[in-house]
Amino acid sequence: MRIYVPATWPMLRSLVKNGVLDPIGGTAFALTPALREAYTTGDDEELEYAAMNQAARASLRLLSVEFGLGEDTTPARRVVVAADLDEVTLRPDLDDGVVRIAGSVPFESIAAVHVDTEEAAYAVRQASGAVDAADMGDLDAEFLVGEAEDHELAWYDPSEVAFLVEVG
Repeated sequence: MRIYVPATWPMLRSLVKNGVLDPIGGTAFALTPALREAYTTGDDEELEYAAMNQAARASLRLLSVEFGLGEDTTPARRVVVAADLDEVTLRPDLDDGVVRIAGSVPFESIAAVHVDTEEAAYAVRQASGAVDAADMGDLDAEFLVGEAEDHELAWYDPSEVAFLVEVG
């Protein structure tokens, strides 16, 4: 199953250094049966994109924690790692597209890495501070999150990740 793991720049650095990605709490997103049912239309590609966008929003939440802990050197970019794994557990109790994985994601399972461009940094930083309020229905906060989500994530082949992290 193709999964989308929300991540941050320090997690990418760790992936390059250690050859594995450690998802926070084993949480990832995927095109699950519940996600398919939640949409009245859309082919698999569109629904995979919806799962990736859920992971991108979760990346904002991770950035919010890092910035809240004073990690101001962390680049304000959403990161989503797409990987193919066989062993996933559906988590419809959390949300339609949430899955849980056991353990780390090995580098050889990674299909692609999606990262915000530098032009998105300001919007992403603003959105990371507003994402919790947006989830609670604050319209101003939802606007800030929407500004970040208007930026498309750039696609990188796994072979490009080390270079991407190096030039950061």
